[in-house]
Amino acid sequence: MISALEPLQALLGDSFWHIFIVFLRVGAVVSVMPAFGESIIPTRVKIIVAIAFTLIVAPAVSVTPSPNNIGTYVGQALAETTNGLMLGIGLRMFILALQTAGSIAAQSTSLSQILGGAASEPVPAMGYILVFAAFALAVTTGLHVKAAQLMIFSYQMLPLGVFPNAADLSMWGVHQISLAFSLAFTLAAPFVVLSLLYNLALGVINKAMPQLMVAFVGAPLITAGGLFILCIATPVLLQTWLEALNMFILNPFRVRP
Repeated sequence: MISALEPLQALLGDSFWHIFIVFLRVGAVVSVMPAFGESIIPTRVKIIVAIAFTLIVAPAVSVTPSPNNIGTYVGQALAETTNGLMLGIGLRMFILALQTAGSIAAQSTSLSQILGGAASEPVPAMGYILVFAAFALAVTTGLHVKAAQLMIFSYQMLPLGVFPNAADLSMWGVHQISLAFSLAFTLAAPFVVLSLLYNLALGVINKAMPQLMVAFVGAPLITAGGLFILCIATPVLLQTWLEALNMFILNPFRVRP
């Protein structure tokens, strides 16, 4: 494969390898990032998006001389793919946070089985609503511009062709997972509080009137309450999520002590 590319590489010089190595990082990010990397997006569209991002990012990165041997070729290619996947997974964790928040909210309000298996990833209806609303919000607020800025900034912390330090990567990954679950519970907190109050009220009513089937009386109430909170709290929840996403894009390598 390398020999087949030698005539084109000789014609373009170091620019060919530079564009290719940048494409590897950008393509890895695009393949898993929110909105652009969804499974419902055709592969051809993803490739076009990756090429478009490459044309934006490549001029902002210093040109790297072509390697002298096949080992260096493979090493730099693997390093760039790893760096791109690292950034893409960091962005993807925010979608996981929304899905987890939707699952917690649905379980708390007895709505977990509505449309629960309608897609390849079994997420309750609340999770679908939050995720797709977040996609629309992120894209309309310039996700493509922010993603390009993130990719360009990443070369300052992750030099081109260099693998990330294993210890730092481990610490960073643990921090991102912790942040995702913390954000998920924060977003689901209104529904958890509603569920707590609902169950306390049912316990008091059941103690006062043991003959009354409080579960049948209260089930419509918790469902209606969950839908009402979803209606009025979604704008605030999505704004909180977007602020967390923007903070990550501004400083993706921040790790709390």
